[in-house]
Amino acid sequence: MILPKNQKPDLQKEKKMNSISIFADSEFDGVRIDKYLSVVFPDLSRSFIQKAIDCGNVSVNGKIVAKNYKLKTDERIEYIPLEPVKLEVKAQNIPLDIVYEDDDLLVVNKPKGMVVHPAPGNYENTLVNALLF
Repeated sequence: MILPKNQKPDLQKEKKMNSISIFADSEFDGVRIDKYLSVVFPDLSRSFIQKAIDCGNVSVNGKIVAKNYKLKTDERIEYIPLEPVKLEVKAQNIPLDIVYEDDDLLVVNKPKGMVVHPAPGNYENTLVNALLF
C-alpha cells in the first residue's frame, strides 16, 4: 500500500497488508530513519522499529538501510511490519512485602534489584510474576 505525502498509516486498518510505503516529508530531511518511523508509527517503540530495520524489514527506494540512515525529501520508505512477540507470563510463588492492600490499591515494598516486568533477559522472578500468583 502506498500512502500520499503527509498521510500517516493506520496500523489497525493495515494489519493484513504485506507492506506499507510512505514518502519522506521535507521537514524530515536529514533525520535518521528510525526516528522518522517512530514519529510516523507512534504506537511502536523506537527499539521495536530498530529491530525491524535490523531484520531488513525497512527499505528506502528499494534498498535495505541501517537504522542510522538519514532520509532525504521524497524518498520512498517501505516497511514490512513485524509481528509483535507475545510473552506468556507465568505466575510464580515469590514472597512479597505487602504494605497495604484494598479492593483498589496495592502497595508493595519492592526489593532492590527486583525487575518489575518480564522483558528480554528477565522473563522470570519479576514483580509481575509474583503478583500473578
